[in-house]
Amino acid sequence: MLFKSRKWLPVCLILLLAEIVLSLENGLARTPPMGWLTWTRFGCNTDCENDPNYCLSEKLIMQMADQMVSGGYLEAGYEYVCIDDCWLAGERDIFHKLQPDKTRFPRGMKYLADYVHSKGLKLGIYEDFGTKTCAGFPGSEFYMELDAQTFAEWGIDLLKFDTCHSDAHDNKYGYPAMSIYLNQTGRPILFSCEWPYGELQQNLPSDYAPVRQYCNIWRNYWDVEDSFNSVKSIVDIYGKNNSLFQKFTGPGGFFDPDMILAGGFGMSHYQQRAQMAMWAMFSAPLFMSNDLRDIPAEAKSLLLNPLLIAVDQDPFGIMATKLWEFNNLQLWVKPISPQGSAAVVFFNTYNFGSGTPVSVQADSFGLTDQRGYNVTEVFTNNYLGILKPSSVLKFRVNPTDAYMIVCKLLA
Repeated sequence: MLFKSRKWLPVCLILLLAEIVLSLENGLARTPPMGWLTWTRFGCNTDCENDPNYCLSEKLIMQMADQMVSGGYLEAGYEYVCIDDCWLAGERDIFHKLQPDKTRFPRGMKYLADYVHSKGLKLGIYEDFGTKTCAGFPGSEFYMELDAQTFAEWGIDLLKFDTCHSDAHDNKYGYPAMSIYLNQTGRPILFSCEWPYGELQQNLPSDYAPVRQYCNIWRNYWDVEDSFNSVKSIVDIYGKNNSLFQKFTGPGGFFDPDMILAGGFGMSHYQQRAQMAMWAMFSAPLFMSNDLRDIPAEAKSLLLNPLLIAVDQDPFGIMATKLWEFNNLQLWVKPISPQGSAAVVFFNTYNFGSGTPVSVQADSFGLTDQRGYNVTEVFTNNYLGILKPSSVLKFRVNPTDAYMIVCKLLA
């Protein structure tokens, strides 16, 4: 079905939904998906003639796939290699099918997907619910069923679906339709939605119940920028809406605060690890946007930190609770497995001085079981010993940094 008129979109969708189970049961995103995405580092660079090593191209994606394997990222859990906007040709083909730019992707998307799959990885791609993508390439409006079939034929494993050049009032119709069309292909395609983000841009409220029903992950705030202020603003939104967001977070569906920027240029190592800590506490997707061919050793070590990844990938899939904020210091606690255990982060937003000294009793942040807890500091992997509810933990949180511990309940 090709929707030919916007005014018929709601009617067509109602008829479609009457015949199909209203749920995104694709078996994907049981834990937050992990991978790599082009956007922040490579943007919409299409100038392969003058900038061949940094333009968005088949060559770039293949090189990143190679690095995902050789660098240990796949082994650590990063499995999606994702192309954002600007991969497209300027027009659809004579059969109305999407097509990649033939100069930058000369062997087509099926070839690229096969290459990525041969590495044990999965390929993600970008499209837009509107008439055009954000960068002005052909959008999916009026062609959603055809595009879903095309992506499945190519072997695509993830679709990031944006909201530029569209009316956000139509998101509640268009995104469910695309979700259903993706499921009808028979290919498991993780659905990454910009549905609430589009509503935010047009000052509309979001109902997260249907978003959760039809999407695996969803953006709901402005793009992250390579700066600590940007990261802090996202954390603030998650804090202000903590209880609301928690209701809709869990295996199969997760809020997406946007890309991980470790290995970038705009934040210090301490700020990068603060972002990683908070994203793990949110049970957020971990999509790196960096150049894996040239990444600082400390950033790579952070991205591959097994304790941090385990917190993010915990099978409970719970979003952390913000317990308090005082003098620019925030305390977040996340239940993790085994039952009764927790990850704890003290997030310091202050950018001056020599850090904030903390002396805190374990039961004040939920460690109340008298059996005690094995406690490990996440970034250094230092074992801190067994804490009882009355034990006092003393440490210092650097400016614009996070102090993160994992507390495993003793059997």
